[in-house]
Amino acid sequence: MVHLLDDLGGFSARAQAFLRRTARRETSARIGLPTDFMQVRDSSGRPILAPFELVIRREGFAEKFGGLRYDVRRSVILDKTRHDMMRRWDFDLAANAWSDRCGWYFDWIGEHVSSPVRFLIHTDGRMGVSDGGPFLEVASSVTHLIESHAVMDAVSQWDPWSSSLEPWAPSRFGIDLASRIDGLSLIREASGPFDEWWVSESVAIRNFRTWTSHRPRTRGTMVWTNGDQGRQASRAARAETR
Repeated sequence: MVHLLDDLGGFSARAQAFLRRTARRETSARIGLPTDFMQVRDSSGRPILAPFELVIRREGFAEKFGGLRYDVRRSVILDKTRHDMMRRWDFDLAANAWSDRCGWYFDWIGEHVSSPVRFLIHTDGRMGVSDGGPFLEVASSVTHLIESHAVMDAVSQWDPWSSSLEPWAPSRFGIDLASRIDGLSLIREASGPFDEWWVSESVAIRNFRTWTSHRPRTRGTMVWTNGDQGRQASRAARAETR
């Protein structure tokens, strides 16, 4: 299987530019056994050798993404002050696998940040997290996740608004803004059932479902504006929601 950095043809121009600027391939620090030799527990809790579908998907992930590192820029408002940050993502495998009614899923390193979740890949291709509970879908695929990171990075120079700081700590600010601002387009390649990007030349809104197992999953929003037009549009939309 070709490594992702050797063939960027499946990505948008935005994501290709993002990956060319920041992505690198390092020696993969693999944790644990190759999947063929792993012992996992099936849905009844019985220990078995890793099934074929788990071997194929997990080893395929290691071949395509192993060693991939990149940094995502992001701007936030904290205590009324702008903060510019950079988060590293590491696409190496971790050491565990679990079953659910849809198949199997396994963990990988993910974002280098202190968080209450572990990062997961399902054998059906979805990317997810877990806070100790079941698999929670975050992105429809790893490609969607990378496209979302590319949008986040692209709007990092814009002006952030006070909104959700992290996907596991949502703020209800701006929940309905996307439906009240004209000119926003859904960035389909970066969006899915649980995470959407709505962007224009002056406003960017990320609507998502929280990374927690509380039901129903709470909605959260992140908002950025670009220039006076974006600020005015966001203020007007915010006033309508009060």
